Amino acid sequence: QLRPDFYSRTCPSVFNIIKNVIVDELQTDPRIAASILRLHFHDCFVRGCDASILLDTSKSFRTEKDAAPNVNSARGFNVIDRMKTALERACPRTVSCADILTIASQISVLLSGGPSWAVPLGRRDSVEAFFDLANTALPSPFFTLAQLKKAFADVGLNRPSDLVALSGGHTFGRARCLFVTARLYNFNGTNRPDPTLNPSYLADLRRLCPRNGNGTVLVNFDVMTPNTFDNQFYTNLRNGKGLIQSDQELFSTPGADTIPLVNLYSSNTLSFFGAFADAMIRMGNLRPLTGTQGEIRQNCRVVNSR
Repeated sequence: QLRPDFYSRTCPSVFNIIKNVIVDELQTDPRIAASILRLHFHDCFVRGCDASILLDTSKSFRTEKDAAPNVNSARGFNVIDRMKTALERACPRTVSCADILTIASQISVLLSGGPSWAVPLGRRDSVEAFFDLANTALPSPFFTLAQLKKAFADVGLNRPSDLVALSGGHTFGRARCLFVTARLYNFNGTNRPDPTLNPSYLADLRRLCPRNGNGTVLVNFDVMTPNTFDNQFYTNLRNGKGLIQSDQELFSTPGADTIPLVNLYSSNTLSFFGAFADAMIRMGNLRPLTGTQGEIRQNCRVVNSR
């Protein structure tokens, strides 16, 4: 039902308008590309890619922005607002917030050095948010491989390549120390660091995230090329330099079917880029609202007035 040329007649400038906002924003905020990709991911895992994550609290529902995986970490909402405002000027009541987030993710990846792919379009926007589901459906940085696989399979992403390729979104962006500290000092209650951590990387991380330090300090996911979308993430995993447990698990879980994929993507950029584009399309197709379902929100933060 979704198709890449959905707006070719009704809003042909949609890609350029979104791209211009991101290019402008990147000049002052190099994190924004990763932040936008994460918003799309956190949207799609909660009842499909329906822009429910963009809704603020109303009298009928609580915002997903308050859910544990999003609070104080999901960001870029104001940038999506800028895109929406520009699009409402150019093509009123035409482009959904869900499609804006999907297109913006693809362009963010491309502008950061990653692959391009034809984004299927035609999603519509939800008229409610799902706070409780956001608390349970999103994968945690403390997950084991088995828990990660279940979280992905629960939304319909059941191929090992879905999990391994989409985790590669951590080739750019940042995480807060509070999601890393346990691995550095007291992994799983052992009073020792995570044994999979590379010793020199462990020392570096301990300097950035001291034992009782400020948990809001940001650390780069990719220590080598922090703002570039490349396959360095997988090479880092092979070297014990994954920042969060749930990423390192992909390579360090004995006998896991994810290990050959980490090795492949680490040695072959095109394999990773192809798998990432494929997995992004699969994720973008999760339970979309189409046709007359949902609505085209005029302001991404609020449901249209009835």
